[in-house]
Amino acid sequence: MGFKQELAVIRQPYYWVNLIVCLSYIIAKRLPMTCGILFRPDHCDLDGRETEILFFLVSVVAIRTRRAGSVSVADYLSASYTYARLANMALWWYADARMGIAFGVVLVLLALALPRPAVECNEKLVYFRGEKDLEEEINRDKRVIWIIAFYAAWHPACNSFAPVFAQLSSEFHLENLKFGKVDIGRYPDVALKYRILDTALSKQLPSMILFKEGKEEMRRPQADTKNNLIKFLFSNDNIKASFDMVGLYKDCKEALAKRKAIVKKPKDE
Repeated sequence: MGFKQELAVIRQPYYWVNLIVCLSYIIAKRLPMTCGILFRPDHCDLDGRETEILFFLVSVVAIRTRRAGSVSVADYLSASYTYARLANMALWWYADARMGIAFGVVLVLLALALPRPAVECNEKLVYFRGEKDLEEEINRDKRVIWIIAFYAAWHPACNSFAPVFAQLSSEFHLENLKFGKVDIGRYPDVALKYRILDTALSKQLPSMILFKEGKEEMRRPQADTKNNLIKFLFSNDNIKASFDMVGLYKDCKEALAKRKAIVKKPKDE
């Protein structure tokens, strides 16, 4: 995504409204007018505990956004906002439990009224509802190759990954090469079936699995010989290289052409 495209994206209300929300505590503390109303006049400077929370926030944002595989400014901001909102919740609660509750209500309303803008691309995705739905579809026609993304809607890394996967589905979708997603946060039976940990500290979110003839062919991230997960950056280029998307697309397209030629031949004769 070019600079102008990035700029156009982050100009949307979601980004600047969330920026204000994430800076709300510091703004309220430093402005004399709001500090005098919300806090005691002699408490307009950050104390030691508040400073610790802010330093912890900076550290977490630096580490987690990197692990999330964010590859654009919008992705970095979206991932950062998740942790910044939590830090602000802690700060408001530390100042006054009632203000902490009020801030939590604001966050809920904001999430409902102003979700992150959807990806503007013609995605070709099938959304599965549970293990049975997934198993039936990938076994319906063994000639179809499936690439399934396992994600959790609340996880920052999965949110950063969503536009990448949507773009790939739009670019490589064929009748015999299909893309799907399943929210293992809503359907834990799927997480259990495919051995994917769905906790906040999980290094398996998101996960991508390629199915051939209804069976798992490969996945990312994968485990090494000692059963330790190998870190994988879910960027567009990394996914294409790791799953050989170009070669896979070519093979599937040739197989589809041969199948159609066989079906058409008797009619021509």
